[in-house]
Amino acid sequence: MSDQPRPAPGEAPQPGGAQPPPGEPPPESSSRRSSLLVAAGIFLSRIAGLVRERAMGHFLGTGLAVEAFRAALRIPNLLQNLLGEGVLSASFIPVYARLLSEDREEEAGRVAGAVAGLLTVLSGALVVAGVVFARPLTMLLAAGFTGEKLELTVTLVRIITPGVGFLVLSAWCLGVLNSHRRFFLSYVAPVLWNGVMIAVLVGFGLRGVAGQPLAVALAWGALAGGAAQLAVQVPGVVRVLRGTLRPSVRTDLPGVRSVLRAFGPVVAGRGVVQLAAYVDLFLASFLATGAVAALTYAQVLYTLPISLFGMAVAAAELPDLSSASSADRGATVRRLQSGLARIAFFVVPTTVAYVVLGDLVVGLLYQSGRFGADDALQVAIVLAAYSVGLLATTSGRLLQSALYGMHQPRLPALFSVVRVSLAAVLGLVLMAQLDQVAVTPAGVQVVGELPATALAPEALRGAGSNALRLGAAGLALGSGIAGWAEYALLRRALRRRVGSVRIGGGEGGRIVSAAAVAAVVGLVARPVVAGLPVALAALLALPAVGAAYLAVAYGLRVSEARALLGRLRRT
Repeated sequence: MSDQPRPAPGEAPQPGGAQPPPGEPPPESSSRRSSLLVAAGIFLSRIAGLVRERAMGHFLGTGLAVEAFRAALRIPNLLQNLLGEGVLSASFIPVYARLLSEDREEEAGRVAGAVAGLLTVLSGALVVAGVVFARPLTMLLAAGFTGEKLELTVTLVRIITPGVGFLVLSAWCLGVLNSHRRFFLSYVAPVLWNGVMIAVLVGFGLRGVAGQPLAVALAWGALAGGAAQLAVQVPGVVRVLRGTLRPSVRTDLPGVRSVLRAFGPVVAGRGVVQLAAYVDLFLASFLATGAVAALTYAQVLYTLPISLFGMAVAAAELPDLSSASSADRGATVRRLQSGLARIAFFVVPTTVAYVVLGDLVVGLLYQSGRFGADDALQVAIVLAAYSVGLLATTSGRLLQSALYGMHQPRLPALFSVVRVSLAAVLGLVLMAQLDQVAVTPAGVQVVGELPATALAPEALRGAGSNALRLGAAGLALGSGIAGWAEYALLRRALRRRVGSVRIGGGEGGRIVSAAAVAAVVGLVARPVVAGLPVALAALLALPAVGAAYLAVAYGLRVSEARALLGRLRRT
């Protein structure tokens, strides 16, 4: 949220580092509240997503049908991710928020209308292309799929793709609402998308529909959910624009030209990032059956803290980083340090929980029906590998927003190329080796030859049931290592422009110390809860780890711990 209220018409905006007027909250408190609003919306939508994942695991398990659905959902999502939230946040919000801060609301409305019109035309054309060319796209991006799995994936892509067009326009609504500091609605809207799919899974699953027919029904649910997610945001957008919206496809407006100038580099950067996901899908399709499912189940948990903390802080700070005075570098550094400390406070203990108690976390959320204990262990190992880069990736979201706010979109794009290239090389090397390792009744064992010189044979790739191999963990580990390389490049770029920022915002040492104590508590808790039902074991061990972390962090005077406990005492 903004440091200070928007100036009245005719008044000059306050400089970025100015103190707020009497009675207004200090910048850090205001920013924290904005982050909490974003996090609250994301939290609710992610909880709905976890319920959806639980339902998918229960009714579809980890076999052929769920792998086809996940691949089909990933393929058209390229459109959403290239034209959606991340791109609009980096190209549209800086321009639109600055126009609002300068009281140029009529011009801002024309820019918003032109961007909406251009997005509608572009996304519509790409949706048509995605439906028409569903087969070659599937054969390109999931090249290892054959036979029945390939045919089902093509069918699902054709159903899901039109719904992604609704999600692109939903991201435009998010950009408008965020610029007006209306953070909650746009981030909670995906609850509807998830809710429709949950209803489909439960409704059809309880009637005995399973396998491929259930996957097809779920695809229709994804389409309907996308329309619902857009519809719930439209009234809020109409209210904040107050009649200033002028829909068009104009490209001659100065603000639109600024958006388009940033749009190209940002799309390129986002395209490279999304390419990483499709490279993972492409490579995982050559692994034993179960790899794609394990990868995507783990990604849901891996991206949860990135969204809750990295995205929440970055989204809350972007409008103010965009409108702040470029001369006040100290204010920018203070904002970044505060944001990095807030991110680290939540992400570091999450990493501990994923590494030390990952099987309990996965078991609590997924283990039921067709998703068994062996599946949970397989996903937990992939999740632990992803966690290597969790802090770097989450912190990098804020550093990217700072560069976008400075109208430097090319640098994050370039750094994304480095990250994706490194992740692909490392992932390819590591996945082949770890695909020779599997979860067996005797534990995790080598079941193939090491070092591996070939990928899985077609018989393993086309099998109907999960082979429980760990090749997906190699892809996840490569991604985590590459995330640290990208963070280092982002930090170096910002140091040259505004000054040095530190991982953890200067509180990293104290946060890591508290997390180390929490890890010990987790390791002690494991034998204590062994033999209990997985849900009960998780509900006993995880709170103990969290309480230990919070207590030690408070004792070490970590600012976010003191602020959090202060809010709890006031409530």
